[in-house]
Amino acid sequence: MLSNLPVYRSWFPHLKTGKLWLNHAAISPLNSRTKNAVEQYLLNRSEGSIDDFPQIVEISQNTKLQLGKLINAPAERIGFVNNTSDGLNILANGIDWKSGDRILLNDSEFPTNVVPFLNLKRLGVEIDFVKTINDEIRPEDIEKVITPKTKLLSISFVQFLSGFKSDLKAIGKLCKQHNIIFCVDAIQGLGSTPIDVQESGIDFLSSSGHKWLLSMMGFGFIYITEELQSRLNQQFAGWTSNKHYFNNLLDYRLDFDDTARRYENGAQNNAGIVALGESVTLLNDIGIPKIHLYLLSLTDYIFEFAEKNGITTATPREHEKRAGIVTLKLPNAENIFALLNEQNIIVSLREGKIRISPHFYNSIEDIHIVCNALQSLLHKSI
Repeated sequence: MLSNLPVYRSWFPHLKTGKLWLNHAAISPLNSRTKNAVEQYLLNRSEGSIDDFPQIVEISQNTKLQLGKLINAPAERIGFVNNTSDGLNILANGIDWKSGDRILLNDSEFPTNVVPFLNLKRLGVEIDFVKTINDEIRPEDIEKVITPKTKLLSISFVQFLSGFKSDLKAIGKLCKQHNIIFCVDAIQGLGSTPIDVQESGIDFLSSSGHKWLLSMMGFGFIYITEELQSRLNQQFAGWTSNKHYFNNLLDYRLDFDDTARRYENGAQNNAGIVALGESVTLLNDIGIPKIHLYLLSLTDYIFEFAEKNGITTATPREHEKRAGIVTLKLPNAENIFALLNEQNIIVSLREGKIRISPHFYNSIEDIHIVCNALQSLLHKSI
């Protein structure tokens, strides 16, 4: 158990309502620290300085520093975007594609990590899908599908449905061996599981902040290496994309900043910056390795419950293959999902399966509650 669990639970006001939230793979409840930070920002916008430009510049830099700490990256390699899809589109539309170039995906991805690349078929780009085997994506199966024309591989850090955690280090090594751009959709792992973009050889990463990062919808970030940035054609530009953008406003120019700030094209969601900065600071203060180990111990109990009750999981049992998601294959999953909701136990229904995703402030008692409820429902005629 995390030593400060009572304190952590006090940050989540929804617990006082009797709602048991085990749906962080979809969206997280706002915590009081993040909520208070945003309220202070809004107070300043309504009653304080109102023009918050100096403050937001500092807050933006601090947020990037915290994100850099989260993924082991320099702050200047991080840029803000609206969501994961916007980030992936920067990459998809920035590469100098040639007809016949190929992209490597897999057949268990959330559409976010597929659609931006399917859109490139209009340029003659072909998509290859690695077949998932027993809900897992194995490096050896990826290697079999690589061709001399494979230019990009994009994969989720953690798969949305099965909860399978990709072996990013092995995949990054493969990509380097074959001179393939390595892209990661990190939204289902960031905040629950350690990730090191440099150790894994990741060239590009995109994530929104509203799931495990405990922040708000409509705001996220990208990480991009300096080397890959130098190879991309920037499709969109705004006045803040330039170096020293507030100097000589009438000197119309295209002078992209050397950092990933070049992808921030104008006025931004400042409340989103504030929220993400506070949420990631909170997570870094606790420590992602500690959170990860705690979540593994919590979800171990769900696996034990499943085994005792003859329930098949879509999620691998091995710790090295999972993060914070456990997905159960249950009969009458739609009815079970609805009845859990009636009991204020919030999980996900995805593709006819029940997905359970606790976070660091959830207790073993929370897990007992959902497992006991499931056991009771399974023994009823529903």
